[in-house]
Amino acid sequence: MDEAYRSASVDRYAAWVHESDKGMCAELNGRGYTIAESTRAMGMSLDDVVVSERRGELAPLGWAEYLEYLSLIGMPAGLLSGIDPTAFRSLGARLAGETVATAISFDHDRDCGIYNMSTLDSKRRRGIGTALTARHIREAAERGCSTASLQSTPMAERVYAAVGFRDLGRFLEYAP
Repeated sequence: MDEAYRSASVDRYAAWVHESDKGMCAELNGRGYTIAESTRAMGMSLDDVVVSERRGELAPLGWAEYLEYLSLIGMPAGLLSGIDPTAFRSLGARLAGETVATAISFDHDRDCGIYNMSTLDSKRRRGIGTALTARHIREAAERGCSTASLQSTPMAERVYAAVGFRDLGRFLEYAP
């Protein structure tokens, strides 16, 4: 792995390992890697999903608007360059005309993956993240998805659990 990244001129990378893979964790530890971060894998069935949501302030975002929001919150320029934006569904929450939260989703094999959920610090704890997640879930069920999945930071685990996601274990991010 080190050589592959080095030959591609990539100087920052990580290996993601499920916490249950003790052998790989030991191998990476033995090679001097350390855990830089971890996320909780979460998933849910969309059979008969019933999720309430606030409708008035949620709306699809154009890709340019979405990238503008990412820039506003400090994401590196070019983070999502080289992807097909039409493959993703982006939603935003607006308060008083200002985009205060966003999330994107991507469908694959009837699973709706939810990514990059973000709410401005000053607008948290108002149910906005829950509402965005619920909207993505409802629309995924309408499109014929049967499951939804995501990786959560510790801060958002309760938000996703409130919508119906369950714990599938942690992914450990090992960095050299």
